[in-house]
Amino acid sequence: MVYPGSQDTGEAPRAEVDTASPTEWGGGLLVACDPARAEALRKAIALAEQAHAGQHRASGEPYISHTVAVAEILAGLNLDTETLIAAILHDTVEDTALTLEDIAASFGDSVARLVNGVTKMNVIDQQAADPEAGQREQLHSESLRKMLLAMAEDVRVVLIKLADRLHNMRTLKYLPESKQQRIARETLDIYAPLANRLGIWQIKWELEDLSFRFLDPEAYHGVARQLDERRADRERYIQEVITTLQAALKKQGITAQVTGRPKHIYSIWRKMHHKGVGLQDLYDVRALRIIVRDVAQCYAALGVVHTLWGHIPREFDDYIATPKENMYQSIHTAVVGPGGKTLEVQIRTQDMHEHAELGVAAHWRYKEGGRASATHDTGYEQKIRWLRQLLEWKEESTDAGDFIDRFKSEVFQDRVYVLTPEGDVCDLAQGATPLDFAYHIHTEVGHRCRGAKVDGRIVPLTYELKSGEQVEILTARHGGPSRDWLNRNLGYLRTSRARAKVRHWFKLQDHEKNVSEGRNILDRELHRLAIHGLSHAELAEKLKMKSVDDLYAAIGRGDLSSAQISNAAASLIRPEKARAPLPAPRRRKHARAEEAVSIHGVGNLMTRMARCCKPTPGDPIVGYITQGHGVTVHRRDCRNILTLNERKQMRLIAVDWAQEERSCFPVDIRIEAIDRQGLLRDVTAVLANENINVLAVTTRSEARGNRAKMDLTLEVTDISELSRILDLLGQLRNVYEVRRLTH
Repeated sequence: MVYPGSQDTGEAPRAEVDTASPTEWGGGLLVACDPARAEALRKAIALAEQAHAGQHRASGEPYISHTVAVAEILAGLNLDTETLIAAILHDTVEDTALTLEDIAASFGDSVARLVNGVTKMNVIDQQAADPEAGQREQLHSESLRKMLLAMAEDVRVVLIKLADRLHNMRTLKYLPESKQQRIARETLDIYAPLANRLGIWQIKWELEDLSFRFLDPEAYHGVARQLDERRADRERYIQEVITTLQAALKKQGITAQVTGRPKHIYSIWRKMHHKGVGLQDLYDVRALRIIVRDVAQCYAALGVVHTLWGHIPREFDDYIATPKENMYQSIHTAVVGPGGKTLEVQIRTQDMHEHAELGVAAHWRYKEGGRASATHDTGYEQKIRWLRQLLEWKEESTDAGDFIDRFKSEVFQDRVYVLTPEGDVCDLAQGATPLDFAYHIHTEVGHRCRGAKVDGRIVPLTYELKSGEQVEILTARHGGPSRDWLNRNLGYLRTSRARAKVRHWFKLQDHEKNVSEGRNILDRELHRLAIHGLSHAELAEKLKMKSVDDLYAAIGRGDLSSAQISNAAASLIRPEKARAPLPAPRRRKHARAEEAVSIHGVGNLMTRMARCCKPTPGDPIVGYITQGHGVTVHRRDCRNILTLNERKQMRLIAVDWAQEERSCFPVDIRIEAIDRQGLLRDVTAVLANENINVLAVTTRSEARGNRAKMDLTLEVTDISELSRILDLLGQLRNVYEVRRLTH
């Protein structure tokens, strides 16, 4: 029978599957084992085979084949006996009558704890078939929490889970296509980056290639076909280069192992896609790896390579001097090799090579073999500190979405390395700001941050940090964070960890103060968007708040952004079905009125937008039947509509916004500010950076009070974009009000 409680995949059945003995099942696993280890593994295989009796995978093969295959993958990572036993038994507690107590009695508490940790993590694969979006997010968040808790307790748990996922990916073809897509996407989004962060490249590359094969078969086979077509020539070329390089290294007294480096299809496709080039234009399709005795020989070998062949500018990375976040160390360089062909070369020591392939798994090899060193333990402990650091969500966030954002930003983003004034290196997510750096140093430093210096010069708190820069934070004696820091449109904070700390600070403040502040923020947001007559109670219900005061408090604490408010308001002032989707950025076209508006009960009637109130998607609208010019579309609160006499009111007609994508609509805004030199330049710079088209500008200065007023007609796609632009303009120096004009 096919066991119904498992979502694992299956392999092609073997002829002897029903008669295999424990020794036959673990044949590959028991090779070169010492007697004590071999006996323990045989015992575990026998127990697992008995527990899983009658259970089969999707291909019809006995379930025991999967657990033994997982253990064989981990044996390839040189993991300890306890981990291999736990891998063999990893599904027994969840899928069979075997208990943790049974496992502890047979193999000890440590193995039982590992099996329990993997069981906790298995919930990640047990999502409902098609739950509601909110439920799915909450369930996935809980899964990630359990996974991280298990990892922090013993990192071997996640190694077992990664091996489990790798074998499932190897046998994914036996599942229906819909499941293949879901599992492959989850693997590419969650498991492959996790393997990378833990430094286990051996698993990371294979997970990526297998995921890519199922997610985009055409692209996968296209790259594979191109590689195969040139394989013979490439291998012959690489062998000639290896011979030349080995002779040059030997002449310099450098003992080295030189090999061709295997290429991974997903990484090649990603580079081709990112750089917009063909396979022949990539530097690292032809690649070598040099493994030497020590660090000094790494740099000596680099000198030999650069002496033999010309170095390609900007294609050099020294990850020995500055290791990656996952403690990866190696020298990467690209040169113009024989025949003018580009060639990538990696140079590393044997220890660096083992850690690149095995990551944290290397720690267990050294630990069990009695060869532990301070270097290995330091790298291992750094990875464990990262895992434990992620668990701070318990103190700072109770929201499921926040935690998923936090996990993804910590695991998936590239890193940037900056220096403290004392010269210590801090690693942050790519795109981090000085404010993110301040919160990374200490929560209180972040709360009291009022400015920053980068390489000795003052920079705005929205400045995007770059690797190698030295950052100094300027703090106040007292005070707390600004609510503007939580506005994603303004770009103060890029890391979810820092945002969680700011939100936590506001949650600890006086409730009444948050209610008062939130009411003011809401009134200001609706006023500047020219949304009138909207009930705060309706808005609270739309945003799933228990009361209006809860809505105010959430806004005051920073839990709700201006974008969320404007989107909710927009959905309340027009039918949900008529909501204009947010267009893809930077791709705009002018909207034609007859396409942008649908008229109830009427087809093919000429329409045009009213010039008096310039309605925009998201506004409540009404149509007015003119004499000879079709229907003119107005905002419902347009002064000209509100003052119509009774006879003309009979010419009003119901209209809605149609589903028109990537359309722009004119909207009038007013900026009021203290006049200064360069104000108009700064305004236009903001609009240019956001790719907002300006149709008209009128400016006037008032000598009295030195005030300036600017009226601009902009093209926006909907109210959400308008809200974001008003946010950015409101942050300019000397600007004290920005609002929409409805005339």
